[in-house]
Amino acid sequence: MSSSIARTETFAGVIFRPLDIGRSIGLMIAFSLLTALAAQVTIPLPFTPVPITGQTFAVLLTGALLGSRLGAITMLAYLVEGASGLPFFQGGHGGPTYLLLTPSAGYLLSYPVAAFVTGWLAERGWDRRFLTAAAAMALGSLVILVTGWSWLAVVTHNAQYAFFAGVTPFILGDVIKIALAAALLPSGWRILRLKNRDK
Repeated sequence: MSSSIARTETFAGVIFRPLDIGRSIGLMIAFSLLTALAAQVTIPLPFTPVPITGQTFAVLLTGALLGSRLGAITMLAYLVEGASGLPFFQGGHGGPTYLLLTPSAGYLLSYPVAAFVTGWLAERGWDRRFLTAAAAMALGSLVILVTGWSWLAVVTHNAQYAFFAGVTPFILGDVIKIALAAALLPSGWRILRLKNRDK
């Protein structure tokens, strides 16, 4: 199999080897709680019903660290936790109505897919160099923005306004989050290689 498409281990898979069911469940709970915590970092904007939050950073990091399947399952667990009424969505919101009927619903529902895409690329080694890590994060972010924009366009019946309110305000923040995550991931792999070399 070509090395460009061969599946490799994720960062969490190496750190927590062997990644059995118990450890997988522990990571799923930890990263769903991390996403819930990141959702409380909120910056409201006066010209859009969708605030800036730290969620997307947590979603992309979850996918990159846990891989496609565990990352997607973790995001599904996060959505179920929030829909069940726990205050896990932005601003301490929760419940099925918030998940399905608010302007932010499209972004939330995209999280499992975004984590899967980012994780799938990470499993193929994209998280080990800055440029490819940034590309993996950017593709995951694109999934979130396109799905969020599409939902907002349906809710507002105005695709142009939805793009202005649901995509444009978040581009700069996403670039910063992507750059930060893309710097962290290869650095983590380098530290891990150095520690293994010293053993």
